[in-house]
Amino acid sequence: MAAAGPTEVVVVGSCMTDLVSLTTRLPKAGETIHGHKFFIGFGGKGANQCIQAARLGAKTLMICKVGKDSFGNDYIENFKRNGISTEFVGQTEDAATGTASIIVNSEVKTLFNPAPAHAELDPQFYTHADIFCCNESEAEILTGIPVGSPEDAGKVGLVLLERGCKRVIVTLGAEGCVMISVDEPIPKHVPAGKVRAVDTTGVYMSINTLGTALECQKIEDSLQGAGDSFVGALAFFMAYYPNLSMEEVIRRSNFIASVSVQASGTQSSYPFRKDLPQDLF
Repeated sequence: MAAAGPTEVVVVGSCMTDLVSLTTRLPKAGETIHGHKFFIGFGGKGANQCIQAARLGAKTLMICKVGKDSFGNDYIENFKRNGISTEFVGQTEDAATGTASIIVNSEVKTLFNPAPAHAELDPQFYTHADIFCCNESEAEILTGIPVGSPEDAGKVGLVLLERGCKRVIVTLGAEGCVMISVDEPIPKHVPAGKVRAVDTTGVYMSINTLGTALECQKIEDSLQGAGDSFVGALAFFMAYYPNLSMEEVIRRSNFIASVSVQASGTQSSYPFRKDLPQDLF
């Protein structure tokens, strides 16, 4: 129940009725498929936040409008059940309550990047992720194995498989990646193309002459930025090109990350699709 006293949290936002279908996969255009479960839930970002604040004990008030229909009536009752004031929840006959048709398919993959890494990582993270992706330093923190070569990365991969990971990718910067999985337990090195890194080349020269902590940080930012570029590309190809082999997904992601290190900055160095070779897509 919400706390007594004056209103502490006022939320202006959306209320949506979620119509959720669970399926084995997403349908293709014009295709009808069978789902195995359906349920109706309460959603909308504003309402979600208001509900959470109320359940934590805040006295809350929601400002929104719903339709004068069964979904709208149900939503108002949902607010009341959660101790939220509905004084400013309006109902209109001019529009229907917002709805969202949501399809959740069993093929959606989970990609986990343990950054920053903790040696005492909750064991559930190893077992719940479909792909566990870490760089050399994260791999050493998690396993205690220093990573200086693809062979070392393979050893890390084997340890992480023993902890319950389904597939492990260890990124090696300019050396590409090593992948290993339960189905393919022999580590495979996927090299990256050789490129000139704009930021880091100049930074190394600065460190040699100045030795400043600021320049060291620039190197770390550049390397981390490339790692994030790789993970982002990996997620993209997994979502939009599910029929590609994992080796090909990694190869394309390596290429995109290598493009990012050829320009200055972090996000500003990330390429747009239109600026990349179209055979990647």
